[in-house]
Amino acid sequence: METAISFVRHGEVYNPDNIFYGRLSGFRLSDKGNYQAVKAAETLNGSRLAAIFSSPLLRARQTAGELVKSNPHLRLRISSLLSEVATPFDGQPAREVDARHGDVYAGSTDQFEQPVDIVNRVQNFIQRARRQYAGKKIAAVTHGDVIAFAILWAQQQPLIPAHKSRLTPFGIADGYPALASITTFTFRTTLSDEMPAVAYVRPF
Repeated sequence: METAISFVRHGEVYNPDNIFYGRLSGFRLSDKGNYQAVKAAETLNGSRLAAIFSSPLLRARQTAGELVKSNPHLRLRISSLLSEVATPFDGQPAREVDARHGDVYAGSTDQFEQPVDIVNRVQNFIQRARRQYAGKKIAAVTHGDVIAFAILWAQQQPLIPAHKSRLTPFGIADGYPALASITTFTFRTTLSDEMPAVAYVRPF
């Protein structure tokens, strides 16, 4: 009995001011991002999804909306467990995060998240999904770092920020989950400590 959870990264965001938007509200998909979301939905079409979940953030909900169009019998479910990482950089120029090589964790205070916090909430989501949708497949639209650290966890690797973009050895051809990519975790038993098989698809 296989239970599969396909983590879908949202599409490209309209961000003309090139800021690090993180959990800021109102950041929608760009035209290219809409196209990417459609391609992700087409890739999952025919998967007989039992449920579609999304991060609460607009870009994720818009991406998930394309999946719902292909599965009109399902309603979109929102889960805060899938939300973007909580960091102190929201609203700052993206170049500042780029200068840190994407490390939004070093030096953060306790009010913000570390990789282990991300993995803890992903594990919580996975455990609930495995109970509620045993033997079925679901899709969950979320964010890059959430997926990246989930992959490191699944591969039993250290949860180190620098490692999040070094995922090629684990089948992530882009090194980091691409926009609108689909990373599927498959569980073949009901054992709570089972580590999933991981498969990655970039739809375009």
